[in-house]
Amino acid sequence: MLEPDVTVGVTLTGALTPAGLGISALIPLIKAGFIDWIISTGANFYHDTHFGIGLSMHEGNAQTSDIVLRDEQVVRIYDIFFDYSVLLDTDEFFRRLIEGPEFQRPMSTAEFHYLAGRYVLERERKLGLKNKSLLAAAHKYAVPLYTSSPGDSSIGMNVAAKSLQGNKLAFDPSLDVNETAAIVLAAKLGLNHGRNPTVREGAVRNPTVREGAALKPGRSAIFILGGGSPKNFALQTEPQIQEVLGIDERGHDYFLQITDARPDTGGLSGATPGEAVSWGKVDPDRLPDAVVCYLDSTVALPIIAAYALERHKPRAPKRLYERRGEFMELLLAEYQKSHRR
Repeated sequence: MLEPDVTVGVTLTGALTPAGLGISALIPLIKAGFIDWIISTGANFYHDTHFGIGLSMHEGNAQTSDIVLRDEQVVRIYDIFFDYSVLLDTDEFFRRLIEGPEFQRPMSTAEFHYLAGRYVLERERKLGLKNKSLLAAAHKYAVPLYTSSPGDSSIGMNVAAKSLQGNKLAFDPSLDVNETAAIVLAAKLGLNHGRNPTVREGAVRNPTVREGAALKPGRSAIFILGGGSPKNFALQTEPQIQEVLGIDERGHDYFLQITDARPDTGGLSGATPGEAVSWGKVDPDRLPDAVVCYLDSTVALPIIAAYALERHKPRAPKRLYERRGEFMELLLAEYQKSHRR
C-alpha cells in the first residue's frame, strides 16, 4: 500500500484524536507521506483542535460517576476527561474563524478544513506548540480532510448557529462526493504519482489522459479505522465513478479495515470486502489481498503506524488538496466521454 504509485485514503471513526492518536500516529504518518487523503467524523477534527489551540485533555477513570462529573463541569469521552470550558473555548474559536471573508460561501468540507487548518497551524506557532493538531498537519502537507456528515459535530453545530446571524458558510455535499471520486479516479489513472510533463503546471489536463504515454496506471488503497459513514463515503467513490458516472473502472485495489463490528448484524461497519466487491467498491481481482482485522482501532493503529514508519522509507507528499481543480476537470472530461459512447 505504501509504494509510490498507491494513493492511500484513511477513514476515521470513533474518538481517536481525543485519545491522542492524532498526535502519536496520524500526524507522523502524514509527515512520512503515508496518508494522502482522509474522511472522518467531524468530532475527530473538532476534538483535535483542542490540542492545536493549547487546551488540555486528561486521562481519567471511566467508572467515575457521570452525575458527579456533570456537577464538576467535566466532560467525559470514555476515559478522556476535560473541562466544559474546553468546549466553549473551541466553539468560540470556530465561530470567530468562520466570520472571516474567505468563509462566506458554500464549499466542500475539504476546503473548509484546509482554511481552518491554517488558523490552527498559526495558533500552534504562536503558542510554541508543534505537531499537536491533525488539522494543522493536513494543512501543512495539503492532505484533503473530508467529513461525510458535517452537521453531525460541534463544528457543524457552530456553522448552523452562525447561519442564523446571516453567515454564508455552507457545506456542499455534492462537492464532497465528486471531489473524493475525482481523487480516486486520478489515482487509478496515474495522475497522483506522476505529472504529465507535456502539460504546464496549473493548466487544464488533457481529457484523453488515459492514452497519454507519460502516465502509468496507479492504485488506490483505503485504510479503514472503524466503519460507519466515513467508511462508506470512501468506498462509494467507485460506485460513483462506475455506476453513476458510467466511467470504466474496477474498484479500489487495497482494502484494510480495523473493526469490532460483525457482518451478520447488517451494519455497514461490519460489511466485508467481499460484500464491497459486489457493489463494485473493491477490485475483484484484488479481493484475496483484502484484510479485515477484528480489533479495537486504538490498539491496532499505533502498532501499524510504528511498523510502517520503521519498515518503509518516507514517500514524497502527494499534496492532493492543491490538485482538486485538476482532478475535477479530469472527472468531468471522463464523464462526458462515457456519455458520448
